[in-house]
Amino acid sequence: MPAKPVLTLEDAKRIAAAAEAEASKNGWGVVVAVMDDGGHLLYLQRSHETQFGSVETAIAKAHAAVAFQRPTKMSEDAVLSGRLIHLALPGVIPAEGGIPLLRDGIVIGGLGISGVRSVQDGQVAAAGASAL
Repeated sequence: MPAKPVLTLEDAKRIAAAAEAEASKNGWGVVVAVMDDGGHLLYLQRSHETQFGSVETAIAKAHAAVAFQRPTKMSEDAVLSGRLIHLALPGVIPAEGGIPLLRDGIVIGGLGISGVRSVQDGQVAAAGASAL
């Protein structure tokens, strides 16, 4: 049986550090949530100045990225273009900032960022994912 790639705690910390570096460079306070491929929280950090409401939002973005195996920006774009069915799908969060984490083309987890504007959350998430 072939071995399945996994997201380790060390991977999660490296991803979070890269995301935090991007946020800090821009003066943004964010929450970083990293999930495993089963949608379970593996790592979470919140900048002290970030509103606590962003904790659940970052977790929801990471979970949606894993569950639907696509960036949450796709649902945001769909809703903005009038495809409102995305608002009724369980677990969808139509806001940029959630990205599936891939290794060898396989989803091994998800990254969720919240705390600033949606496009800025997406920028931070992209920086974090690039560390993988």
